[in-house]
Amino acid sequence: MLALVRRRESYGYELAAALEEAGLGAIKGGTLYPLLLRLERRGLITATWREGTVGPARKYYRITPAGEVALRDAAAEWHAFRHGVDSILGKGR
Repeated sequence: MLALVRRRESYGYELAAALEEAGLGAIKGGTLYPLLLRLERRGLITATWREGTVGPARKYYRITPAGEVALRDAAAEWHAFRHGVDSILGKGR
């Protein structure tokens, strides 16, 4: 999620659509919005309400400097994990 809001400021529906487009399946609001709230409470993202040209106001999410650090740390952990798995599967040769 941090990587998505790092790309550009987005609202919930855009984030859910991006996750689905990436092949992660349909993400329901009951999963998405609690996650966004946890990230916001941890100071990793900020949220701003904006009036839309059509329809209701939307809450846009943006990554914070602390979120950038958390994303870098998570990416490093993921790469180390992936390297280990690739080695076990014989793809690291």
